[in-house]
Amino acid sequence: MSPTDSTAVRDYLCDLQTRIVAALAASDGTPFLEDSWQREEGGGGISRVIEGGKLFERGGVNFSHVMGSKLPPSATASRPELAGAGFEAMGVSLVLHPRNPYCPTVHLNVRFFMTRPADPAVAPVWWFGGGMDLTPYYPFEEDVRHFHAVCKQAAAPFGPELHPRFKAWCDRYFFLKHRNEARGVGGLFFDDFNETGFAQSFALTRSVGDAFLPAYLPIIERRRDLPYGERERDFQAYRRGRYVEFNLVWDRGTLFGLQSGGRTESILMSMPPEVKWRYAWQPEPGSAEAKLYEDFLPPRDWV
Repeated sequence: MSPTDSTAVRDYLCDLQTRIVAALAASDGTPFLEDSWQREEGGGGISRVIEGGKLFERGGVNFSHVMGSKLPPSATASRPELAGAGFEAMGVSLVLHPRNPYCPTVHLNVRFFMTRPADPAVAPVWWFGGGMDLTPYYPFEEDVRHFHAVCKQAAAPFGPELHPRFKAWCDRYFFLKHRNEARGVGGLFFDDFNETGFAQSFALTRSVGDAFLPAYLPIIERRRDLPYGERERDFQAYRRGRYVEFNLVWDRGTLFGLQSGGRTESILMSMPPEVKWRYAWQPEPGSAEAKLYEDFLPPRDWV
C-alpha cells in the first residue's frame, strides 16, 4: 500500500456500502433502490435508498467520490491554510429512520479527504474522519450500553486514549447549540485524523465502519416488534424535528455536500419522511418522553 492509497480506500468504502445494504435489506425484507450519479466538476456516487419498508420508514446508504478545484469553507474551517486547494473526497454516509418509535434512528459516516495542491512540489495533505451515533425516541439502557460498547471495541486496538476522546467529541459535535440539547445518546466521532500515519488511520476508519452492523442490528431486532400507538408516533415525529434542525444548521457533512456542488437529492436523503414541530412543547413530568430528556440526552459514560 502506498503512503496515501486512495484506491484502497475507495475499494473498502464500496465494499462497506454493499455489505451494509445487503444486511439491512435482509432485515427489512425490502430491496434498496440504487441510483448512480455523476458530478459535473468531477466524480460521482451511488445512492442506495429504502422508503416505505417493513422496518425502515426511510433510509439511505450513500457512497460518494468527488473531486474539485477548490475546497469549500466547511472543509477548511479547522484548516484555513488549505483554503483554495484542490481536493479529492470519498466516503460512505448512512442514516436510517425506522418506523417503530422504539427503534432508534442511527447515523454512520466514514470518509477520506486529500488535497491536490497546484504546486506539484507541495505534498498532499490528507485525513480521515467518521463515526456513528444513536438517536433513540424511547430508549432502553441495555441498547445504549451495547451501542457504546461496540464503539469502544472498534477504537480499542488503536490505543486506550482514543475511545474517551472520540466519545467526548461525538457528544460535543451532535449537539444542537440553539436548543442547548443533545441530538441523541452519542457514540463516537473523529475528524481531521492523520496522526497515526496512513495505514493505521485507515485501519481505524475500517474498524469503525465494520462495527456498524454489530452495533445497530441487535438493537433493532430486539425492538422492531414492540407494540406502539399514536402517542409514540407523535413523539417520534417531534424528535425527528431535532434531527432535521441539526442536519440543516450544524452538520459539516451536509454543508460540505451542498457547498461543493454535490447531489442535493442524495445529501438530503437523511431527512425523515414525517416530522412535526410544536411551539414551546415540554414533556409531561414523569412520562416516558421526559425520561429521554432526563436520563439519556445528558452526556454520560455508558461503558
